[in-house]
Amino acid sequence: MNAPAQPLVKIRDLEKRFDLSGNFLEQLRFRNGRFTRQQEFVHAINGVNLEVRKGEALCVVGESGCGKSTVARTVMGLLSPSGGEIHYDGQRIDDLDGKTVLPYRRKMQMIFQNPYASLNPRMTIQQTLEEPIRFHHPDWNRQTVRDKVHEVMHSVGIDPDWGKRFGHEFSGGQRQRIAIARALAVDPEFIVADEPISALDVSIQAQVLNLMMDAQEDRGLTYLFITHDLAVVEHFGTRVAVMYLGTVCELADTRTLFDSPRHPYTQALLSAIPRLEDDRPNHIRLHGEVSTPVNLPSGCVFHGRCPYANERCRTEVPQLIATDGGAQVACHAVEEGRL
Repeated sequence: MNAPAQPLVKIRDLEKRFDLSGNFLEQLRFRNGRFTRQQEFVHAINGVNLEVRKGEALCVVGESGCGKSTVARTVMGLLSPSGGEIHYDGQRIDDLDGKTVLPYRRKMQMIFQNPYASLNPRMTIQQTLEEPIRFHHPDWNRQTVRDKVHEVMHSVGIDPDWGKRFGHEFSGGQRQRIAIARALAVDPEFIVADEPISALDVSIQAQVLNLMMDAQEDRGLTYLFITHDLAVVEHFGTRVAVMYLGTVCELADTRTLFDSPRHPYTQALLSAIPRLEDDRPNHIRLHGEVSTPVNLPSGCVFHGRCPYANERCRTEVPQLIATDGGAQVACHAVEEGRL
């Protein structure tokens, strides 16, 4: 068996909180004859630990609001972490700013969910693709930049002669191809794709996925792929991290996860995939209320909906542990052999 590739990106104990309290005056409360300050936070990410290996596509899945897009934006530096560390190729980058972070900006690029919103409506496609190249290669002359733009447009299936058009003149699938071309224009090593096909038709989704897979093979790219579509994960992912309420509850190779999920939430998630078989006898229905990220429950964040929860689950936070099948699971029931 080949040894796993070295990690390109390491995420250690990552946390992100959003303050809901408003300004200082809005936080003041008068109680027992004095003013007190009351703050509320959305705990979007809570101690996430992940490694993205060179050359792989690590997919992060989970229901809406679980924190997967916040992980993507925090890794890219679009959001500042509230705690933890982010390392790229052995170098910590979450505490870099100004010119010190510029070399990593070129190596790390992002594809956003909505291609129309991520393209400047006042710029032609030629200008959109030229901008990052000129920024990261100020010494390149005009013809070199133009040749690079034509090369990346051709690689994503967009006619270079369309460069004078604006974003609104393209279809959704074409706009997403342009967004991919913009990410590839500076020859990155690592791409974060935040639900890049969720706004596209199913037939176009397959084309864009195949385009991303071809780019990965041709350019040796590494992906952090955010999605809620499990069928896409099965087709595209090398490994899968399942998130629930800001925590990673299971991490495994794609085939291992789909063949033998261990965490109760992962089992319920996979059982909800629509199938052609009659009446889905193995469908798992979860009961109980979904906890809010403003007031997180104690212990395991899933214990209120878990059929295997006991008193330990309600008081002690589970940690990711390795299982015999090669997966990592954060579940006391798995650790104790009850599941």
